[in-house]
Amino acid sequence: MAEDNTKDAESIGDVVDGLDELADEVDEEVCFGDVLEKFGSRSFAPVMMVLALTELSPIGAIPSVPTLLALGILLIASQMLFGREHIWVPGWIEKRSVSKGKMHKATDKMDGIANWLDSWSGSRLEVLTKGPAIQAAALLIMILCVFVAPLEVLPWASAGPMLAISIICLALIVRDGLVMLIAWLIALGAISGAVYYAISSGLSLADFNPL
Repeated sequence: MAEDNTKDAESIGDVVDGLDELADEVDEEVCFGDVLEKFGSRSFAPVMMVLALTELSPIGAIPSVPTLLALGILLIASQMLFGREHIWVPGWIEKRSVSKGKMHKATDKMDGIANWLDSWSGSRLEVLTKGPAIQAAALLIMILCVFVAPLEVLPWASAGPMLAISIICLALIVRDGLVMLIAWLIALGAISGAVYYAISSGLSLADFNPL
């Protein structure tokens, strides 16, 4: 496992740089357990951001990967919702891995998204990123995760919920309430789009069960 030295991420750029460094530090494969050690087991928002950004990278085009990433985010968000102090994931998730080469390619693709999202951030309306607002954000993230699996049947459709999750995590990291408001709007748009798709395609509620 990699040495834990990047716990204090302050932007999406920090998260992407940390992943790139992590790929340099491992021998062949980057596993989820390495990510937890890199960012720290208390770093709920950065770790969820890692998973969301991974879905937005070319890795997210691999079948079933978006659903697996959504399951990981759902598990972590539920722990944040109920005030758990440390992230816990089952061993089979902790051991999931990608090659260091794929991780480097993914971080190269993430750079543009990271710079774009970071350009929005600042210290504004911090009350929307503290206390009950954190629980509200966790619940919203969980709702977004539920829509990822059925949207996977459409090319890149699951990127909408994952983009919203990335922005929510950015708002939590930098304590930017304005970015959080923007994230809520994007999330509502993603959810509305998913519901419209479900109605127009005849999907049932069972199709929206990520498990």
